Amino acid sequence: MIWSEEIKEAIQVLEQGGIILFPTDTIWGIGCDATNDAAVRKLNLLKDRPVGKGYVLLAADTKMVSSYVEQVPPKIDTLLSYHVRPLTVIYNGGHSLSPSVIAPDSTVAFRIPLDQMCKDLLTDYGKPIVATSANVNGQPFAKHFGEISSDILLHVDKIFNYRRSDKNFGTPSIIAKLNRKDEIEVIRH
Repeated sequence: MIWSEEIKEAIQVLEQGGIILFPTDTIWGIGCDATNDAAVRKLNLLKDRPVGKGYVLLAADTKMVSSYVEQVPPKIDTLLSYHVRPLTVIYNGGHSLSPSVIAPDSTVAFRIPLDQMCKDLLTDYGKPIVATSANVNGQPFAKHFGEISSDILLHVDKIFNYRRSDKNFGTPSIIAKLNRKDEIEVIRH
């Protein structure tokens, strides 16, 4: 694979509590190990993000998600199998993660990326990764690598070369959850 060396380097950074800058199936993201609280706090500082504001976590598959939430409801599992756009799902009962990525109501947001490099990174790392837009809080998200500010570029530990010249990135994912009536509710289109 053309990105295998980059994945190895990224895994070393993640294992050491560092921050990576990488292309996702939606936009360029910055991320860290979602189970490492010190790394998540470091990411909060880089983004100038208020404590308590949730993050989207990337997971390789629903099996990985199920290791960090109460359960993956069958309706959601089915929805994920057929959904063709990037979809973030909010799950109940988040656990074994940095407390900084779990909302006060114990929910946590996960997305299974459609991009093969992201899937390979997550599979090889074996743990979820925080994935947040590569911008400082309050600034617009970068639509491609060339729009990422130096405030971000200078403070990450690994920058992927993969897809740097790509100008055709998507938009942030759809966000959905199961409501109290056990119906799928779309929170962001």
